[in-house]
Amino acid sequence: QVQLVESGGGLVQAGGSLRLSCAASGRTFSRNAMGWFRQAPGKEREFVAGISVSGGSKYYADSVKGRFTMSRDNAKNTVYLQMNSLKPEDTAVYYCAAEFGGSRWTPSDMDYWGKGTLVTVSS
Repeated sequence: QVQLVESGGGLVQAGGSLRLSCAASGRTFSRNAMGWFRQAPGKEREFVAGISVSGGSKYYADSVKGRFTMSRDNAKNTVYLQMNSLKPEDTAVYYCAAEFGGSRWTPSDMDYWGKGTLVTVSS
């Protein structure tokens, strides 16, 4: 079992930055690929960023490449999402998710989910 708790969301102006954190509990954190997904009102949940078990491989949605950076600290059981140059279209609830081993980064593949943190970007 892995429990995930996101934090760091809030209201920011366009062009600003936020850093999301996801704290995980459970002994298997270091064996889970970790991902960030988001869901805007009226839209489906979509992949934002993912990181491999070792942290050596990172994956990003085209819409956030060059602006968002994902990292993980296995010693702290925490993953982060640094979001820069935020746009109003980044407004969504951001979810942390975990999948044992590797991942194809689709919502249906993820094994565990946090409850989400709201990010609102004003224009």
